Amino acid sequence: MIDQRNIDYRAEVIRKSIHLCSLSIPIIYYFISREQALLLLVPITAAFLTVDLLRHYNESAAKVFYGVFGWLLRSHEHDGKSKRLNGATHVLISATLCVLVFPKLITITAFAVLIISDSAAALVGRRFGRKKFLNKSVEGSAAFFVSALIVIAATPKISAGAGEYCIAIIAAAIGTVVEASSVGIDDNLSIPISIGTVMWVLYDLFYPSLNLHAQHLAGL
Repeated sequence: MIDQRNIDYRAEVIRKSIHLCSLSIPIIYYFISREQALLLLVPITAAFLTVDLLRHYNESAAKVFYGVFGWLLRSHEHDGKSKRLNGATHVLISATLCVLVFPKLITITAFAVLIISDSAAALVGRRFGRKKFLNKSVEGSAAFFVSALIVIAATPKISAGAGEYCIAIIAAAIGTVVEASSVGIDDNLSIPISIGTVMWVLYDLFYPSLNLHAQHLAGL
């Protein structure tokens, strides 16, 4: 007898393995300017968005799209009535918005947390999740938060003082709650935007003299 849960989990592992490739975005952004990042992201995002929308309105495009990528999509991404965008398109839109809006330091941290911690939460939660936390599981949310702490330890800081780590940890905790809430907005958007907003507000509160957009760290 075929165990559908194992098949679904294997598909999730493949999806998250591909998702982890998006970690290249904050890594590359570390070494290039905001303008250069947008020159790369905007056309790529526009191309993905065009193809994603086209599959909802053109039968020939839909046939090709689902024939190639259909097995990677979740059930709600197949829904022709809601015409929702797929995860990859949301990731690229999210990256473009973060680069446009947030200072570089914040974008790198928020987006790296999205890629690594969202993957950890999904894989741990699906395999080991037992106790409910909001709309997800305690186990998955714990994996999100712990992996976010590891990301925070590795991402760039201005002075590497304790205050900066506290800011990032608070933002990661908010991101954990947002990921677990699943309030209808794709979490590829809601996670980095919530983390980025919290970090920026806290930097303004506790480091008011800093102009984050003007900060030039090693490699920034």
